Amino acid sequence: MAGGLVALLDDVALIARAAAASVDDIGAAAARASAKAAGVVVDDAAVTPQYVRGLTAERELPIIRRIAVGSLRNKLLIILPVILLLSQFADFLLTPILMLGGAYLAFEGAEKVWAKVSGHGHGHEDGPKDEQTIVPGAIRTDLILSAEIMVISLNEVTDQPFWSRLVILVVVGVAITLLVYGAVGLIVKMDDVGLALAQRPSAGLARFGRGLVAAMPKLLTVLTVVGTAAMLWVGGHILLVGTDELGFHGLHDAVHHLEEAVHGVAGVGGVLGWFVGTLGSALVGLVVGAVVVAVVTVVRHRRAVR
Repeated sequence: MAGGLVALLDDVALIARAAAASVDDIGAAAARASAKAAGVVVDDAAVTPQYVRGLTAERELPIIRRIAVGSLRNKLLIILPVILLLSQFADFLLTPILMLGGAYLAFEGAEKVWAKVSGHGHGHEDGPKDEQTIVPGAIRTDLILSAEIMVISLNEVTDQPFWSRLVILVVVGVAITLLVYGAVGLIVKMDDVGLALAQRPSAGLARFGRGLVAAMPKLLTVLTVVGTAAMLWVGGHILLVGTDELGFHGLHDAVHHLEEAVHGVAGVGGVLGWFVGTLGSALVGLVVGAVVVAVVTVVRHRRAVR
């Protein structure tokens, strides 16, 4: 009896260790997948604050909460089932689909660059203030960005079993949604916090509050620039890797050789290699995006003429 009990306890211990190792593996895979999608996450965080500009302060957080719930629904109830089915039964479609998403990101980034250069910017600066219009529009935009986040994440864990993939992607979807919309909530309330601090009797707190208020538009500008650069970089990188996986190695190899060429520089080789790879991906994204912008512009013009 004692021997049987010891054997049972050993089995339980083995199962516990295996479960702990599985949890560690899932956590590590989720972190890796989330990091890979970071460029799109930055863009998501940069876009969302624009939807609550011009609204009363008490409605900002409720609207962000509604958009966050919609984003979570997009990820878990629409995108996740579709990409899991594809990864299980038609994984050969993932690379082309990911490349289409990369081309879309490149297009979005190039369109923003063109709008800035040409002076014909567009956006949500003075968009509709009706919540029933704002929230669905924001959720539709989020659907595209969330799809990219989830597909990029899935691409990092395709070697995992089906159920592990499911758990990892649920963890990634929930964690990224909390991260993005938590950060957005902090950003949009930063000026309110600053105004409250500016009215405090303490000179130091008042100065800090005024600094927060002054920093708000600058922060949004920085987020927009970083988000645009991230879209070009991530989109270009997806296209580079995708063409390589489809058997067209020239462009990917050229960027890789440039990275290798600067890796030998003493002290800064690693940083230079990352910079060259990132710049190469961003340039690919910009070129592809510019082509798509030109095509879309021509199509829009012809439709307008009709």
